[in-house]
Amino acid sequence: MDLLKNLFKGDKVIWIIFLFLCLISIVEVFSASSTLTYKSGDHWGPIRSHMILLFIGAIGVWIIHNIPCRWFKTFIVALPLSWLLLLGVLLLGALTNGARRWIDLGFFQFQPSEVAKMATIISVAFILSKTQEENGINKKAFKLILGITGATCLLIVTENLSTAVLLAGSVYLMMFIARVPFKRMAMLTGCGLAAILLAFSTIKYVPASAWDTIKLHRMVTWQSRLNNHFDPAEIPAAKFDIDGDAQVAHANIAIATSHILGKGPGNSVQRDFLSQAFSDFIYAIIIEELGLVGGAFTALLYIVLLMRIGKIARNCDKPYYAYLVMGFGIIIALQAMFNMMVAVGLMPVTGQPLPLISKGGSSTLVTCVYIGMILSISRHVYDLKKQKEEEEAQKQEEVQQAALSLLQSATSLAKQNLKESDSEVSEEKISEREIKNDNRLEI
Repeated sequence: MDLLKNLFKGDKVIWIIFLFLCLISIVEVFSASSTLTYKSGDHWGPIRSHMILLFIGAIGVWIIHNIPCRWFKTFIVALPLSWLLLLGVLLLGALTNGARRWIDLGFFQFQPSEVAKMATIISVAFILSKTQEENGINKKAFKLILGITGATCLLIVTENLSTAVLLAGSVYLMMFIARVPFKRMAMLTGCGLAAILLAFSTIKYVPASAWDTIKLHRMVTWQSRLNNHFDPAEIPAAKFDIDGDAQVAHANIAIATSHILGKGPGNSVQRDFLSQAFSDFIYAIIIEELGLVGGAFTALLYIVLLMRIGKIARNCDKPYYAYLVMGFGIIIALQAMFNMMVAVGLMPVTGQPLPLISKGGSSTLVTCVYIGMILSISRHVYDLKKQKEEEEAQKQEEVQQAALSLLQSATSLAKQNLKESDSEVSEEKISEREIKNDNRLEI
């Protein structure tokens, strides 16, 4: 038991949640990778590569959680590097599923936007901690945060709109937690709503041919997704074209046929019809196989994770650690929420994986880095708590020793006074006897 405590430091609940998410991932990805198995002809190939990736991520979590959290500030240097990588991926990135998001390394496809998200969160947390004033952060820091976040989002948005929105939302919540003045937050909220409305209108109403002309093909994809999601027309079941919107349709079928306990692990039917069953729509497969109970349990894991992170943030001795750990918790929770809402049909398809569960490369590894940093900060918090408890115990012991010493001194003093009084009484008695004897002699 002591060996496990020494090996796995930090918040034990977060370790347990991490373990559960990895186990769910192994079971469900193995089940949902039927299309990959068919294409590759290797039954164990997809799950073997996924398990290796999770194993590497777990080792990364263990290594990072042993790094003192004061060193995390140095990760800010990753921000300009990630900007260069994002520029490179726009020009030379590998085209996968109609989007240029990856740099192909031959054996591994690397997604720079994941590193950019992490670097932006670290940078924003650092700025928020260094510019705290009585009434929140100052105006220059506010502009700097907007500039950094805006630059990152602009480099991401052309190929990955949902990731840009996710990052912007996370930074917004971080500023809200950091007590940015209400006036600035209100202005930012208004500008954000106006930008969302403008982007929505532009994507929806600009003809697809215009986007193709300027080679922004992703706009056509977003336009199709928005039109399909917000189409108010009710289509009869007999006329519904499942093949025309296969992803959403088969995800809905998977959820509708799940019932309370599901069909059991490995018994999914819709996995064979969902091209991204192992990634974007993994939550639909979880519900189909594990039922509403399994879906609720998975969602609960992310909720408890965010709650534990909030508890860690409250006990941090430095604002930087609090903002950093909350930033990581927010971005994990928001990404999980995006994926789940897409799976159940509450949002248009975004392409966001379910953290630590979906099959993926860069997203899984970066999320493991988040968990490692969170555990490192929790270890720092618990060390501080232990140190305070030891100091309080030492102070209590010192007070007890001082009280005991004082009591002993008082006891010895009382004994001494008692002896002196007894000797005085004895002398008085002797003198009285001598006086009586003298009187008798006189008589």
